[in-house]
Amino acid sequence: MYFAYTTDILEDSLPVEVLNILLKDQSTGRNIFWATSDYETCGEGFGFFDEIAPEKITGANGRVIMPRVLKSKDTKKKRTKEKAEIFTPAWICNDMCNAGDEAHRAKGSHFNQPFDENGKNNWRVCSEPIRFADGVTWQDYVSRNILEITCGEAPYIVSRYDASTGEAIDIERRVGLLDRKLRIINENTSTFEEWLEWGIIAFQSSYGYEWQGDNILLARENLLATFSEYYEARWQRNPSKEEMLQIAEIISWNIFQMDGLKMVIPESCKHDVLEQSTELFGQKEVLVYCEGCKKKDPKRHNGRPALIKDWTKNEVIEFRSVLKRGSWI
Repeated sequence: MYFAYTTDILEDSLPVEVLNILLKDQSTGRNIFWATSDYETCGEGFGFFDEIAPEKITGANGRVIMPRVLKSKDTKKKRTKEKAEIFTPAWICNDMCNAGDEAHRAKGSHFNQPFDENGKNNWRVCSEPIRFADGVTWQDYVSRNILEITCGEAPYIVSRYDASTGEAIDIERRVGLLDRKLRIINENTSTFEEWLEWGIIAFQSSYGYEWQGDNILLARENLLATFSEYYEARWQRNPSKEEMLQIAEIISWNIFQMDGLKMVIPESCKHDVLEQSTELFGQKEVLVYCEGCKKKDPKRHNGRPALIKDWTKNEVIEFRSVLKRGSWI
C-alpha cells in the first residue's frame, strides 16, 4: 500500500521519483513555489518565491506541509484573510456536484441521496448502476473535462476526506467529480486493461488550479492517492511504480499553479522602470506597468502564462487561450 488511509500524506512515503514529478511546475520547468509567507519562519528555502524542494518537506521537515484542517488556528485565520481560503464541507461539494451532473444522468438515476439527520447534512449512496441521459454514454461522462477553480486541496475533484473536518470518507461514499468518473468506470469495465485505459482518461480530463504551492502539492497528492486507493480496491494489489509515475505526470500538468485572475504564474507580471531625460530636470524614472495589471485585462498580462495539456491532441497550450476562444479545451 502506497498510502495509509489518512488525511495527511507524508511525503516520505512517496517514491522519490514520484515526489519529484508532483513538485514539478510544467509551466516553468522548475518546481512549484511556496507563493505564501506562511513558512518563512522555517528558514532558508521557505520564502515566498522559493521553489518547494524535496528536502524541505521530507525527513525532519516531513510535517511542514499538512492539510488545512491540521494547521494552527492562527494560520487558517491568516490564510482566510489574505487569500479567502475557506474549505468547503463535503456535503456542500456533494450537493454542487449532484447539480452539475443532473444533465448527464437519466431521470431517477442518482449517485446518492442527500438528507438531513438531527440537523447534520449527510448522504446515502445509491447502489444501482448510474444510467445516463439520452445521447450520453458512460464514455462521454468519463472523458468530459472538469475544472475546479482555486482548488485548494481539490475537494470537488476527489473527496478522500471532508476538507472542513478532516474526517476520512470511504471509497463507496466519495462524492468528487473524479470519484464519480472512477465509479462509472468500475460499473462499466470488466478487464484490467479497459479499467486502466479509462482511468487514465478520467485523470487526463480532470483539472484544477491554485495559487499557493502547499495546496498544489496537497491536491496532487490527493489525486494520486485516489488512483492508488481505487486501484487497490478493485484489483487487490498496488499499482506499479511505472503506473504511479504515469498518473503523477498527468496530475502535474492538470493541477497547476496559477493566479486565477490573471491566468499567469503568481506574481510573474513585469513592471519596468524606464529613465526619461528632460532638459529642465535631467533624468526621471518612470514606472511602466504591465498592461493587463493596469487595465485589469486578463488577456494582456505580461507574466509567465500558465500552461496545460490538451491530452486528446497531445498539445501544450496556454490556459488563457481557452478563455480567448470561449470554450473548455
